Amino acid sequence: MDEQTADLKSQFLAWQCLVRQRAMRVGDGRPTSGMCPHLSLADGGNYSGQVTLLVIRADASHDISQFRHMVQKTHDPADRYKAAIKYLSATYYQKPQEFSGEMTGLFGAESLLARALSARGSCILEFSQFGSRYRLPCSVRELEEKTEAYQATYWHNRLFNPRMPAEIKILGFLPDWSEAAFEEARSSD
Repeated sequence: MDEQTADLKSQFLAWQCLVRQRAMRVGDGRPTSGMCPHLSLADGGNYSGQVTLLVIRADASHDISQFRHMVQKTHDPADRYKAAIKYLSATYYQKPQEFSGEMTGLFGAESLLARALSARGSCILEFSQFGSRYRLPCSVRELEEKTEAYQATYWHNRLFNPRMPAEIKILGFLPDWSEAAFEEARSSD
């Protein structure tokens, strides 16, 4: 990866951490436009809409155990939610360099979008918030249950979504940083 490409990846991850930390601290954890990119199928397929994606630490083992503990500690969704906000708003997003460049998303197992993404193996994600816009062509893959990214995504979603489907697919979205683009917009969101 050349220096300019590496800089864009670092800049994006720092921005993602800022967006997410702010959502936890002042937005009560509700996903913002910077966390829910507009997704287009790369081959011109007919889906175009927003999805909520996570950024996961490259070494997510500690996070997995923390998320699992918070879920299993109580059956009260409100208590889980509060614990998740407290954990994620503290220092979780303080070190962007600790995060993997692959984002993850949880979908119902029978989701037409998840099936289309898995079949095509690519998409384009467009993030926009705070006057910054990123366009990221991504490869898409279905994550295996035993991977840390899968487990971190699963337990994170259990914290925030008490009505999570029983049968799920977790997809990984890996940007092609050499084809990614950044622009500053004139108006902020």
